[in-house]
Amino acid sequence: MIGLIVTGHGNFGSGLTSSLNLIAGEQENYQYVDFTKEVDELRDDLNKAMDALKDCEGILVLSDLVGGSPFKTAVEVGFPRGNVEVVGGSNLPMLVEISMTRKFMTDATAKDLAEAAVNTGKDQILRYEFKPVVQETSEDGI
Repeated sequence: MIGLIVTGHGNFGSGLTSSLNLIAGEQENYQYVDFTKEVDELRDDLNKAMDALKDCEGILVLSDLVGGSPFKTAVEVGFPRGNVEVVGGSNLPMLVEISMTRKFMTDATAKDLAEAAVNTGKDQILRYEFKPVVQETSEDGI
């Protein structure tokens, strides 16, 4: 199974994890890393999370902002390991989809899941457009 880490500014990781667990249940081979202090602590926490998933076939890291400290640090920590994919701009639909996909598609690689995450994330963003309702009147009265 592919290991999964969720990280981001503040309590992004623990917050998304709370929602994910409510929707899809407790996750296996899963870690979250909140970024609430200094980058050095974030680096240590990401290393610990990746070490906890070292027996996985690969690791996918979902972070909040592309180019933010959690994203950049995940890349720096993950790159030398060789089996880590990092995706930025994560959202809850993406996380739910990936958690289910990695559970049931056991042959999926970290790269496959990263590509699926990006597609799902894009597909789940939309703007609701309010349109005026036109009342139809009947000449029959009722």
